[in-house]
Amino acid sequence: MTDYEIKLPGELLSSLMSENTGFAQLIGSVLNQVLEAQATEQIGADRYERNAERGGYRNGVRARVLYTRVGPVTLRVPQFRDGAFSTEIFGRYQRSEQAFVLAIMEMVLNGVSTRKVTKITEELCGSRFSKSTVSQLCTGLDARVRAFNERPLGSFPFLIIDAMYCKSRTDYDGVVSKAALMISAVNVEGNREILGVRIGDSESDSFWRETFAWLKDRGIKDVAFVTSDDHRGMVKALTRSFQGLMWQRCQVHFIRNVLSFTPARHKTAMAAGLKRIFASDNITEARAKALELAERLDKRADRAIECLEQGLEDALAVYALPSKYRRRLKSTNMQERLIQEVRRRERVIRIFPNEDSVLRLIGALLAEFHEEWQGRKYLDMADYHEWDAQRKADEKEKNVISMSDT
Repeated sequence: MTDYEIKLPGELLSSLMSENTGFAQLIGSVLNQVLEAQATEQIGADRYERNAERGGYRNGVRARVLYTRVGPVTLRVPQFRDGAFSTEIFGRYQRSEQAFVLAIMEMVLNGVSTRKVTKITEELCGSRFSKSTVSQLCTGLDARVRAFNERPLGSFPFLIIDAMYCKSRTDYDGVVSKAALMISAVNVEGNREILGVRIGDSESDSFWRETFAWLKDRGIKDVAFVTSDDHRGMVKALTRSFQGLMWQRCQVHFIRNVLSFTPARHKTAMAAGLKRIFASDNITEARAKALELAERLDKRADRAIECLEQGLEDALAVYALPSKYRRRLKSTNMQERLIQEVRRRERVIRIFPNEDSVLRLIGALLAEFHEEWQGRKYLDMADYHEWDAQRKADEKEKNVISMSDT
């Protein structure tokens, strides 16, 4: 390693104790002397020196700002007429710059608003960045989100789907509500994955069809069982997109729906009855308990009983699966916990500047959660594969009998 002789002016040393910018000036003085010494070393001659070994000529300097913990430091980078000046400081500066940008991104992902990030960068680096600059830096997340959200898929027997709404500004400076549809799944090995997120204006039938077509274009196959709330248009879009699958209405959401129609004085009895229904060992027992509850609260909670009767079979679909899968697939609790984590960051931002920023933040968060899930088994799929093989054999036999009858 080359040794450099560094000279410090007396007034600079005295400023260390008297001025807040003293340490930044000290670092700047040292680094600029190092740059000058490296330039002399590469050319083979000092400034204005004439000798036979000179390998080139200086062509002034250009300023570059290095942000440090003690404040911004202005570097006077030498320039040559022939060829480019090279220094390790450049590489270190580039790495520190990248780390600085990534730190800003991480702060935004962790729920720090861009206005707060502006204040933090001023405290850390002695330089204030505008809110728009911070937001622009965050667009570097786009490539990462795109790679995660568009990656090829494979066999996923179980899907768990839920949505959240957030606010976003429009081109005409209005504020609209955006639906973020988040899709998780369990693959044939029993591992959880987050398949991606789609941002739209509503949970309409057409948007659900586009979402399922998007999954199929990415190669998803063998979907057999889907758990979700009773989203508008979703069930219809599911049956059109995936033939022969079973849909499970989330039992937690369903219980809330029934209780919302129940008079206050009967909520305790209704909640206890619903709990007994979904704790049943088999579907026959569950239906019997539902009938008993309906008879007990007849004429007392008619609207709630009507809601129960209309949605009961969809909420009991999970009983078709082997018992070991029912606890985790009877509701969207797994997806709800995911949404809670996203919501914790989203509340800080409150209103997104545009739809792209909604996708950027939620997509980046989901990509991180997806990485955390890797390598951890969620379900043992042996019983499922045996059950699925038997189901397909039974369907094939029914088709043969049906064809022989005709």
